[in-house]
This record gives sequence, C-alpha cells and structure tokens, in this order.
Amino acid sequence: MRNGDLAHYTYWYDHPPFGWIQLAGLSWLPAWLFPDLPTFVQGRIAMLPVVAAGAVLVFTVGRRIGLGRPAAAFAVLLYGLSPLAVALHRQIYLDNFAVVWALAAFALALSPRRHLWHHIAAGSAFALAVLSKETIAVLLPVVLVTLWQGSHPRTRKFSFAGFGSGLVLTGLFYPLYATLKGELVPGAGHVSLLGTLRFQLGGREGSGSVFEAGTDANTLVLDWFSRDPYLPAAGCAAAVAALAVRRLRPVALAVLVLALVALRPGGYLPQMYVAQLLPFLALTVTGLGCAVIALVPARHFALRPAAAVAALAVTAVFVGPHWYREDRATVLGDDNGVYHAASRWLREAPVADRGRTRVVTDGVLWLDAVEAGYRPGTGAIWHYKLDQDPAVTKTLPRGWRDIDFVVSTPALRGEQNNLPTLRDLFRHSEPVASFGEGGGRIDILQVVGKAGPADTPEKGEG
Repeated sequence: MRNGDLAHYTYWYDHPPFGWIQLAGLSWLPAWLFPDLPTFVQGRIAMLPVVAAGAVLVFTVGRRIGLGRPAAAFAVLLYGLSPLAVALHRQIYLDNFAVVWALAAFALALSPRRHLWHHIAAGSAFALAVLSKETIAVLLPVVLVTLWQGSHPRTRKFSFAGFGSGLVLTGLFYPLYATLKGELVPGAGHVSLLGTLRFQLGGREGSGSVFEAGTDANTLVLDWFSRDPYLPAAGCAAAVAALAVRRLRPVALAVLVLALVALRPGGYLPQMYVAQLLPFLALTVTGLGCAVIALVPARHFALRPAAAVAALAVTAVFVGPHWYREDRATVLGDDNGVYHAASRWLREAPVADRGRTRVVTDGVLWLDAVEAGYRPGTGAIWHYKLDQDPAVTKTLPRGWRDIDFVVSTPALRGEQNNLPTLRDLFRHSEPVASFGEGGGRIDILQVVGKAGPADTPEKGEG
C-alpha cells in the first residue's frame, strides 16, 4: 500500500483488500513519528486504535443486549485482559479489523431507535467485515437473527431490505473490481476471484481434526487453552445456556457458530481464528452471569449486589492469577528481538549495491528490506513467491543461483519442503550472521557456489 499498489506482488485474491487498506491508512502516523522502528512495530502501533474501537463496540453491544453499564464494562475487561486477547490484539491480523466491523453490525442491528438507516449501515458494516477477512462471513445468519430481534415487527421487511441493500451494494465492490480487471472467473494467464475462492474452500490442506492428537488443529486448540482455559470454556458452556435468554441469543449464537466451524473435521484452522470468538465469549459469559443474578427474587433484591460481588471475587481468585502470569509474560517477553536485529542487519549490512542484490525474506521483514534499499518485488523477494509467481520466477533464470542472501526465519524453514527453490537455497548457503537461539532464531545466509553449473555439496541451515 505504501508504494501505491493493492499488493506487493500480483494480487491473487487470497484475502479481500479492505483489511490491508485500513492498515495502510492507520500506519502512516506511526511510520512518520517513529521512522527508525521496524515496519512490523509500526504496524503494531497502528493496531492500537483498532483494539480501542473493538473495546468501545463490545461495551455498546453489551448495553444493547441488556447489560448495565458496570456489567458491560466488565465484559470489556474480560475481552481485553484475556491472555488470548493480549497476545492476538498486538498482532497485525486481518481478523482484528473484521471483528470491529462485525461488532459494529451487531450494534447497529440492535439499535434501540430502529431507524432504517441503522439497518442499512448494519449491512454495509458486515460487508466491510467480510472484505476485511472473509472467514467472518459465517456470522451472517447470526447477524440476520440479531436484526430480526432488533427490528420492529411492523417494519421488519423494510429493515431486512435495507440490510440486504447495504450488504450487497458494499460487498459488490470486490467482485466488480475483479470483473473490471478480467479476473472474476478462472482462465489462462491470470489470477481469478472465483478460482481463489475454490482453492480457499476446497483446495487448501486442512488442519486435521481438533479431537485427533497431533494434528495441527488439535495442537492449536491446546495452545489456546494453555494460554486461557477459562474464557473459552466458560463462554462456550454459557452460550448453550444463554440460548434460552432471548436478549442474549445473538451473542450466544455467534459463539456457537464460530466454535462449530472451528470444530469441523478436516477444515483449515488458522492460528488467529480465536480472535473472532473473544468478544462474543466475553459478552456471553457476562450476560449469562447477569441473567442468573437476576433470578434472585425481588423480595431479596439486596442480595443481588452481594451475588455480583461474590462472582467477581471467585473470578479474581481462580482466574486472576493465571491471567496475570500469562499477560505479564506476553507483555514483558522479547519474542521479536530477533526480528529487530534482522531488520537492523538489512539496513546496516555492508552490501555494495543493494539495487542489484537479491535477498529472500518472509512477509514480516519484506517491507524492511525494501526500505533498506533492496528493489521491491525482485530484489527483496517474499519467499512464498519464489516458485508461485511467474512474474518473479522469470527474473530468476538460474533459479537459486540468482539469489544473494536469505533471511532464514522460522516461517522460511517451515516452508522449505514445499518450495523447491527455497530448499535449494538452504542447501547452497552458509550463515554470515545469527540472532537468537533454537527454533525461533533468525539466520542471515549467504548463497555460495553460484558460478558453476553443478550443485555444490549440501550445507545445513546454519
């Protein structure tokens, strides 16, 4: 986006572009204020207003499902202090943008004024959520249920017509863009929207079953629960019970739909998927707790504040210590120190002519390489494009021999078996600098043995 392009390589519709557009719009200020910081740090600073908007919308949705101000504020605390939230909200994930727009759609659909323009705006907001991260589209039936509850019976058909018009007219920009580019349907010599959707839905490798030990999905869910076993477990259990409470049904359905999608066998489950669940988990737990406290008979009304204080005390005693340890470790940890060091190497390395030097990096450090002076696209090369983008491969007639350096990150090492050119680069390179230790280290590898046509002896990753 900084270079005025929709993507830094051939745009192939892997995700709708609106999330990246928002990130580009938000990142200019930290880039201007802190030009010496690595670009991924600037991006993380740009996520702060996104997190703040999410917190405000959690409070708003909480109020509109019948929570009092203290309860809605408590839901915001659950949403913001969960170790999963502390870890994920600081990341540059498209899901964080999508969640904000989805919450806006819920808030507008539940507007107490029931104006038609609120429901039109709800449709547009949900379309923008999908254009930020397409996987959140599974919440469409839940938003429709929410609109049913939030609209007046006498004008409901107009509310649904307005919602549909906002949804379709806003969402059509994406397929219209693909159509104007001649890239809507698959064909020879170009990418396509429908072709990529077919790959996303049925062509990509699944993560395995959540219930089968050792699969990617099982490992990921266990990692989520190791960080925070309380909010996901309590939220999913509360969602089942909250279905009986009409005002809580929208957030409870959101939890159940998202959880069932995550549990489907053989589907692809990304690491950041749980970010879409977090606000609805917090609202469901808080809402059900308030509904249970409200069951105290009116003649014992004075017991309700005591019950609320008791619930808070139990939460603080049993949940607080674990959350404190996890949040503290996340905030104080220096997991990105190696990326800082690698970014500094890219800027300060004694390379004679960066305009002619070719360096392969992952997506995190690609923009840092560009800003260090390496030529975008074919000088600073995103590793995934080595064998995937003809516009890149045609500039490498000798394959790995046309590369000078590789920034070996965990992401690259994990992909070397899937990308032949990357695998060859690891075999024919040697380390000139290393940062960190173990599996999280970053090695700067210099490609050797490029002059002769024959392969040189195998080398390790360094």
